[in-house]
Amino acid sequence: MNAFAVRSWSLGLALYAACLGSALAEAPAAAAPASAAAETTFDDGPYIRYGDGEIVARWVCAGKVLERSYPAKRWPVRVPPRCGVDRPILVRAPAPAQTDAPAGAVARIAVLSDVHGQYDLLARLLRSNGIVGRDLRWRYGRGHLVVVGDVFDRGPQVNQALWLLYELEQQARDAGGAVHYLIGNHETMALGGDLRYVNSGYQRSAAALGQSYPQLYGPDSVLGQWLRTRQTIARVGDSLFVHGGISPDYVAADFDTERSNADYRASLGTPKAQWKDDPKLLPLYNGKTSPVWYRGYFTDPELAQAQVDDIAARLGVARIVVGHTTHHHIASYFDGRVIGVDSGIKNGESGEILLIEDGRFSRGTTDGARLPLLPGERLKDED
Repeated sequence: MNAFAVRSWSLGLALYAACLGSALAEAPAAAAPASAAAETTFDDGPYIRYGDGEIVARWVCAGKVLERSYPAKRWPVRVPPRCGVDRPILVRAPAPAQTDAPAGAVARIAVLSDVHGQYDLLARLLRSNGIVGRDLRWRYGRGHLVVVGDVFDRGPQVNQALWLLYELEQQARDAGGAVHYLIGNHETMALGGDLRYVNSGYQRSAAALGQSYPQLYGPDSVLGQWLRTRQTIARVGDSLFVHGGISPDYVAADFDTERSNADYRASLGTPKAQWKDDPKLLPLYNGKTSPVWYRGYFTDPELAQAQVDDIAARLGVARIVVGHTTHHHIASYFDGRVIGVDSGIKNGESGEILLIEDGRFSRGTTDGARLPLLPGERLKDED
């Protein structure tokens, strides 16, 4: 392991230790115990952490904990399937911080958001629209896949979705493409100890493994370290991607994309009890104007076209693509300046993927149909 990785882990672990006690104190009371049958049907894992010259993987299979160690003399390290994820996982060395795509045109971009543990629907959308093959391996060539946050919470297959995106990132890079998984408000909530939306099966897994849910994704874990390298705001081609949106107030407050991303990376996992009283962190996490929570593009009747045009101009992009606020279908707002891509995947019944290919915009469906973008409607604010 190189010195950079060790220093990054040390800083991450220090922050995590400072926040963990507060996060646990703030977490809601545990749900009522599930039945024995329910506990034995939630197979989960792997949860993998970096060790000294090895990696350690743990699963919860039929209610029982299974642990295996694998030497890490060279990367990647292959972890065979036990339960939970049904494919081998190739674990890479600790990831560096992700950066924007190189400046210039990107011929093909596929975008979706708010997966919320609906792995099967995610896989179906990716397969049907040519992003992956039947074997779930990357087949989008030099294209870019952008997942605009909120893979965590609600559904029962969060871990499967995370490992799929982790694997696709390397496969896309090998093919000359890229995967951009952005941080959404539910990543910040779950890792910060706000467990209101965590699926009960994961609560049981954490208890069986003797850890809190946020600890499963601590800085020493493979997925936890990877998550702490993600962007929250990303430019790909002439589009900017962010989970909630960039509000007029946020832009006015000395906005800088790189600084915002660095601040999110350094603070991911900070509980509300800490960030709400920190003037540096509050703009990142408050529920009205922060990039991971803002809904004003769809709910603010006072927001005018000229304001949105000004935001895009100040960011140097043609459009802003966001998730977070659920629509009946992927929708265009403000004369195409804003596109909302949260199409209700979280409900597990249907969803869409935005395709920007050679300058043409379409909505990809679960059966592979390509439909035109439609104008959106004003929505009511939601929690």
